[in-house]
Amino acid sequence: MNRADGTVSAARRVALPGLSLNVVEAGPKNGPPVILLHGFPEFSAGWRHQIGPLAAAGFRVVVPDQRGYAGSDKPDAVADYRLARLGQDVLDLADTLGFGTFALVGHDWGGIVAFWVAARHPGRVGRLAILNAPHPDARWSVMRKDPAQLLRSWYVAAFQLPGLPERLLARRDFAALRGALLRTSRPGAFGRNDLLLYREAWSRPNALVGMLGWYRALVRHPPPTAGRIAVPTLILWGRRDTALGPRFATESLALCDQGRIRWFDGASHWLQHEEPESVNRELLGHLGS
Repeated sequence: MNRADGTVSAARRVALPGLSLNVVEAGPKNGPPVILLHGFPEFSAGWRHQIGPLAAAGFRVVVPDQRGYAGSDKPDAVADYRLARLGQDVLDLADTLGFGTFALVGHDWGGIVAFWVAARHPGRVGRLAILNAPHPDARWSVMRKDPAQLLRSWYVAAFQLPGLPERLLARRDFAALRGALLRTSRPGAFGRNDLLLYREAWSRPNALVGMLGWYRALVRHPPPTAGRIAVPTLILWGRRDTALGPRFATESLALCDQGRIRWFDGASHWLQHEEPESVNRELLGHLGS
């Protein structure tokens, strides 16, 4: 795909141990590698505003559809979506592409996975950037301390029901998912063409089962303590996030040895869509320093 900034991105299947991922790649082959991890209910297209600028700056950009999503394999078993397994996918992808060390950027669930990889494998991650996602250990501590946040996370409990969430989310051409994106973001963050891309990804066989598997595994197979983050870390946080309160950001920062937060007062959970230029400047400054 030729982009407006002149860079080229292309998607291909990459075979890993046990499954294959659909992966978008852009930028020079010999550039410093950066892996971008999307969250729920997005896929690699969730980084459409970041791929071009990072590639144009000389980075080799790698953006997988994570397991259970869009063009990647979608295992049936809930246990296949354990956090450790999701993190291993990132390491397997890096190994397959020949990356010894790499920068890691994650949003939402992708940020949780990125925190996990950086905590458990600090020798592999050179720089870490997180957008509106809690460190796994901070997630549990905040939920215990903050009843209001527990209420805001009601959907995690709802997603544990067998079969019913898939049926409800698919009703009326995925109206609930489309509505959630539009309702929780600033006007204009998701256009008509964006929603068509997302709807196509959600409609693939077993996609909703895979996407919800991440939430089900979190409850049925809770991860062990991840540990502290030793690598330089940038946390970007939209304060108007309706699902994840700012306490997640501050408690995640407390688990980072070399970290800072950049707050976006007018942005929501969908920070990279609402403030793409500012996010790109922050990422380029952090990853290139």
